Amino acid sequence: MRSTAGSTTPTGTVTRPDPSGGVRRFTTAERMVHRATGWLMLVCLVTAACLYLGPLAQLVGRRHLMVTVHEWSGILLPLPFLLGLFSADFRADLRRLNRFAAYDRQWLRAARRRRMSPQARPAGKFNAGQKLYAGWIAGAVLVMMSTGLLMWFMGLLPFISRTSAIFVHDLVAWAITFVLLGHMRKAFEDPEARLGMRTGYVSRSWAERHHSWWLREEPTGNATGKVDKV
Repeated sequence: MRSTAGSTTPTGTVTRPDPSGGVRRFTTAERMVHRATGWLMLVCLVTAACLYLGPLAQLVGRRHLMVTVHEWSGILLPLPFLLGLFSADFRADLRRLNRFAAYDRQWLRAARRRRMSPQARPAGKFNAGQKLYAGWIAGAVLVMMSTGLLMWFMGLLPFISRTSAIFVHDLVAWAITFVLLGHMRKAFEDPEARLGMRTGYVSRSWAERHHSWWLREEPTGNATGKVDKV
């Protein structure tokens, strides 16, 4: 029997029901990738602030240490993502994030019109806003890494000046800061979403209300308590 349209898990997958009646949203591997990436991003931003903001730089001092920690936390930033590729569930979520459906366009139209009801904003496992955020932050991290390497190894691309690399690096860093603050604000507004990232499970009522297409597309597999894979 074939899987339903948009599903990344074959229909008929053997599952283990969750005794609490919750819905499996993220595996341990996915949560660890998110957590490690978040901590590395936080270290990057904090050390950048200690280098960029004068009063904070004077308060903290140890500029050479801050530079070293900032550089290596930036270099290590893609590592959780690369390790996550060993997880089939993580790869399945990447495919979901890379796929726009008709209901995602409806979600964006509702967002532009400031319609907040879940009925006006249908979503799969990830809504359209989360998909756009994931794509944007992935591109921004690549820009930060490339400009950071150009600043670190000044002769890497001689036709690009260090001043230009610094300008782009700083500009994107401010953009990332504001976007991450928005991401965190959204997370704090939704305790159930935070619970899903912390424990891996969400209530079925929340999933049906905010991510109804996820349950329609995947009646089995991850959406019903699949055995955790790391």
